[in-house]
Amino acid sequence: MEVTTVYPSPASPTEGDDICDIDVTDAAIDSVTLLICLCGLAGNGAVLWLLQRNPTTSYINNLAFASFSFLHFMVLSTLLYLLEELSCYTIVPLVLMRALFPLLLFSYNLGLYLLTAISIDRCTSILCPLWYRCRRPQRLSWVVCALLWALCITVIVTMTALCQSREHDHCQVSLITMYALNLFLFAPAMLISSTILLIKFKCGSQQQRPKRLDIVIFLVVLSFLLFALPLSLSSFLQQLSYTVVSSQVLFLLTCIHSSTNPIIYLLVGRFRRPCSMGSLRLSLQRVFEEPEENTAHSHDPAMDTAFPTC
Repeated sequence: MEVTTVYPSPASPTEGDDICDIDVTDAAIDSVTLLICLCGLAGNGAVLWLLQRNPTTSYINNLAFASFSFLHFMVLSTLLYLLEELSCYTIVPLVLMRALFPLLLFSYNLGLYLLTAISIDRCTSILCPLWYRCRRPQRLSWVVCALLWALCITVIVTMTALCQSREHDHCQVSLITMYALNLFLFAPAMLISSTILLIKFKCGSQQQRPKRLDIVIFLVVLSFLLFALPLSLSSFLQQLSYTVVSSQVLFLLTCIHSSTNPIIYLLVGRFRRPCSMGSLRLSLQRVFEEPEENTAHSHDPAMDTAFPTC
């Protein structure tokens, strides 16, 4: 499933292979990937639809859009690959497969950048609660999202331009730089902030229970580190001439992460209620529209001392 050693594509057979030699294992993996992606598209689409009118969830809306886009492009590329495999005929131009790869990377990187920003935002609410409640700019999340979109577009456009210039060394350097940015800047920042959230869960008093949103962010970050980050790590090592795991498996794991996010939102926000669209909306509201102050302790003098009002 690679176009070249430097510029891989998750959904095209290797050049020079016999396209009529169907690999049952690869076909099975792609079939599972397709099924998971379709379920994830439905889940992230529901999140986007249920939260579309809520201006306080810009981070989550953008994260759901990034996951939805990644899964959409994965469905397209997997379908094309399976169609070629089953028909024993090359029907997809190589240029189309190469065009899908930057789109997949764009949505993947955007999700990573946004998840890092969300975890840092929640960490800030714990370390600097007074500033977060009283002095944090109201539109800060919108500004951060716009900057992350701009950064992601810049990275992908630069990488694509260098890789299509037929300069092997320039393309490899751009890919190494992009993956290094993921591994050594965004992933550590995400890990450190989520670790602070975990310490808060463990060391907090019984009266100060963690908010649902903090639990959701921690679980989503953990899911990314376990399932999605290996894609960046393996791709980084691949550019250094080390092959660790099959790209099909890596993209399958990443699809699992993108598809399980809505499930995490639902499980954390839902109580024992019948499953319906109304209950789904209420579950999301419990997670993402939870007030900064815990209403159960709004009249607790100790809480008022620890967190003075603005």
